[in-house]
Amino acid sequence: MTLPSTPSTPSAPLPAATILGYPRIGPDRELKRDVESYWKGALDASGLRERAAALRAATRARLRGLGLTGASAVPADFTYYDQVLQVTTAFGALPERFGDLRGSAGDAADAGGTDAEAGEFPGTSLSGFFTAARGEGERAALEMTKWLDSNYHYLVPELDADTPIGYVPGFGAIDPTDGPVAQVLEALRAGEEAPRPVVVGPVTYLLLAKAADGADAGFRPLDRLHDVLNAYGHLLADLWAAGAEWVQLDEPALVSDAWDVPRDEVLAAVADAYTWIAAIAERPQVLVAGSYGSLGDALPVLAGTGVEGIALDLVAGEAPSVDELEPLAGKTVVAGVVSGRNIWRTDLEAALSTLESLRDALPAGTPVVVGTSTSLQHVPHDAARETSLPADIRSWLAFADQKVAEVRILARGLADGREAVADELAEDTRLRAERAAHPGVNRGEVRAAVVAVTQADRTRAPYAERKAAQKDRLGLPLLPTTTIGSFPQTAEIRKARAAHRRGELGTEAYEDAMRAEIKRVVRLQEEIGLDVLVHGEAERNDMVQYFAELLDGFAATEHGWVQSYGSRCTRPSILWGDITRPEPMTVAWSSYAQSLTDKPMKGMLTGPVTIMAWSFVRDDIPRAQVADQLGLALRAEVADLEAAGIPVVQVDEPAIRETLPLRLDDRPDYLEWSVGAFRLATGGAAATTQIHTHLCYSEFDVVIDAVDHLDADVTSIEASRSRMDILPAVAEHGFERQLGPGVWDIHSPRVPSAQECTDLLERAVAALGVEKLWANPDCGLKTRAYAETEASLRHLVAAARAVREIG
Repeated sequence: MTLPSTPSTPSAPLPAATILGYPRIGPDRELKRDVESYWKGALDASGLRERAAALRAATRARLRGLGLTGASAVPADFTYYDQVLQVTTAFGALPERFGDLRGSAGDAADAGGTDAEAGEFPGTSLSGFFTAARGEGERAALEMTKWLDSNYHYLVPELDADTPIGYVPGFGAIDPTDGPVAQVLEALRAGEEAPRPVVVGPVTYLLLAKAADGADAGFRPLDRLHDVLNAYGHLLADLWAAGAEWVQLDEPALVSDAWDVPRDEVLAAVADAYTWIAAIAERPQVLVAGSYGSLGDALPVLAGTGVEGIALDLVAGEAPSVDELEPLAGKTVVAGVVSGRNIWRTDLEAALSTLESLRDALPAGTPVVVGTSTSLQHVPHDAARETSLPADIRSWLAFADQKVAEVRILARGLADGREAVADELAEDTRLRAERAAHPGVNRGEVRAAVVAVTQADRTRAPYAERKAAQKDRLGLPLLPTTTIGSFPQTAEIRKARAAHRRGELGTEAYEDAMRAEIKRVVRLQEEIGLDVLVHGEAERNDMVQYFAELLDGFAATEHGWVQSYGSRCTRPSILWGDITRPEPMTVAWSSYAQSLTDKPMKGMLTGPVTIMAWSFVRDDIPRAQVADQLGLALRAEVADLEAAGIPVVQVDEPAIRETLPLRLDDRPDYLEWSVGAFRLATGGAAATTQIHTHLCYSEFDVVIDAVDHLDADVTSIEASRSRMDILPAVAEHGFERQLGPGVWDIHSPRVPSAQECTDLLERAVAALGVEKLWANPDCGLKTRAYAETEASLRHLVAAARAVREIG
């Protein structure tokens, strides 16, 4: 590494108000539609780039119009798919199965040759970028998992000691994935001020990575820090040359102490990385963002380096003490007092008090910039568009655009005094009082029911008793086959639902259409040979929104889309009040499906933690109380499904990992209430009712104790992308109940062969024994097409039968 020398960075200050990132999908999911058009061949690479450039230009114009002015006020954080994959492909750090993509031909061929000394080589083509994300043929996609404790998914880098790590010249200036250099250049060429590029930081990048298959024993991705820093050094030099005055390096991994790497080694890596980066001669000023919690002992380490700015999350994290702030003298502090994670109005009085206290505690003259706690990629674009919401509920909300306005109000109040924003403070206080007084916010009967819950309500019969009773009732073969719940949502289904919602299709005709689809799905499963069937969820728009629309205390948006992964977007519901279940929600559909077959039918419910995690949850009462309110509503639904003769009930909890606190000390309390809410929902089930649950991309080995305490009879998990590598930990734990490790990665369009499914099941049998295992896909099939679904399920069933014969 030879880049650092005497620093000559500029001294341009950050503007008084900024944000750490903005939704990149477009207000009407333009990016989703364009990327999927490219995948289908309806849009070529040139057309996709043109539309992406127009979307980026519109975003910059929007943010300037909202008042984020001045060089570096606007973040440049665009990517076609994922910010971690952006770094992986920019550095050519792809695993061996994608080795041909590291220096692709095609539209990356002009990237400029190879300069081994500088660590530069041609970049990945646009098609190659998406191949790494989605897989192709026999090449499995990169593993996908949750980003910190959010509902966003990133693509996991796979590294070993020999993985090439270099630098694509320009990282976007000529790279077809349109990276940060290109975003700076296109803004300057349009006559705009330079935006602030946003890139995942080096330590976080390596902590989020995994050791590639075949890596030497003891290898850790953090061992490649110096190689990665060399690439970052060239990136910073390119950004400087392009005209960037600041660059934001996101280091959210520093707020967690739950990595496999000892904390002292993480801190040593931070000191090493940022001392080296700060010494680079020609680079933009560096803002290190520590979002999603408190930086804690990483703060003084960063303060001891030469970086020019540090962004603090003062929503999920606590304000540092005076002593902790002392080393920040001379640095810019971005105070994240506006939440990037929820959609509620900021308490402006409280936020302004926090800002004033921070300013007074910092050494005199230390610049304080008002910002968001995280990127706003976790919230929708604009609450003003939600005209179908009741006006009172809409007045309580702040989506991305409203949060930009809040940042500016607070910046003005900090700079000019409270008198300058007195009207805004008064209006916020009035609206907060109206929200607290709303009759749906506090319902006495709901609060009383939660208080009355006992431990007995959370406890089922012993598992051995349940196992015997369920065996007699269900009569399932060894290694039973099933799916996770949903089947493909065809264009016809979506059109019928939309027409019914608009009043163009009557309820009777709509229900007839749904029953016809359910019958088709049941017949297909019987023909394929699955053992436990599902009704396919044709009537459900979303696994959370469906329930939110049937429970009191929720509201649904029209335009409230957020990115989950790649082109996949979700529309979280708003959980604003106390929760009641006016009537059964799923019983009629499940009962109809069961009437069509002699095979066991699963009733399908979404669990309390997942409903919370995939909604925007009220912030005015403890989450444990919200979870138990949901648990009681779902408990009543389980009882009604049982009464209707449904023998198997699946209560999905794919999100139990994603809301796991990032600090180890905070986890026991979370696990107590989250597991308790699930057990409240299922605790009334008879011993003869088989309770399933499902976790996807949830790092099962991290939460195995909690999953064990869920006390479900069968747990299905994501396992195909990781090639069953979590199962040794399951075996070591001594997990006694039944497990369904996924053998088909449904997040990729590729169809796994019967042999691939067999190989995965054989790995699972070797780890756990065949008696404990089920065969199933990784997740629901809603986003897949019927052709690939039928082929994959046939391969899955064939694999299960082959493994049964072995043993």
